[in-house]
Amino acid sequence: MSKMIQLTASDAHQLSAYRAEPDGAPKAGIVIVQEIFGITNHIQAVVDEYASLGYLTIAPAMFDRIRAGVTLDYSEIDEARGLMMQLHLDDATKDMAAAADAVRSAGKVAVIGYCWGGAMADLAACRINVDAAVAYYGRMIIDWPDLRPTCPVMYHFGETDPLIPAEMVEQIRASRPDGIFHTYPGAGHGFNCAERADFEPDSAALALQRTLAFINNSAGT
Repeated sequence: MSKMIQLTASDAHQLSAYRAEPDGAPKAGIVIVQEIFGITNHIQAVVDEYASLGYLTIAPAMFDRIRAGVTLDYSEIDEARGLMMQLHLDDATKDMAAAADAVRSAGKVAVIGYCWGGAMADLAACRINVDAAVAYYGRMIIDWPDLRPTCPVMYHFGETDPLIPAEMVEQIRASRPDGIFHTYPGAGHGFNCAERADFEPDSAALALQRTLAFINNSAGT
């Protein structure tokens, strides 16, 4: 069962979130952190997929502090970037913490993010109480090299991603010596998303397989 719910962050900010429950007792809780396009059909599908795999899963609407109900087309990149640039990282951290608290009844909690959300997943690993994190093509991680994750983190990057070239991946790797890194030949930016031109199904399937094994090992029951 999936539905939109309301969360309250530590500073009393209220934000919406898309939440899906598994059939039966959950294996763990998962927070899905959006790309810069909002709670899109793709993000909802990711939440539903993880719920179908046995996890209590939630995607907070990270841009509600700027504008409620953001859902943008992938062609609306300038508007999406403008919203992202208005959101303070401290506020993003509070909203991810609220989402993590909302699924903590399931036991351990993992954060999984994509693109901008991939960087936010790494930030969550550094700043909030979670048991594992997975960052898909998170370019902004390079902006906080001195922060240190306090839980295990897995990183996925496409080897033909023009936004995150190999040398940038190596810089991120150097700042995260305990991280688990996977790169995917022939995969570009957004390779996990079926609604994007760079969708690469084989890489997406392999990344999901690796993510599930990692989460079950780090945040499973």
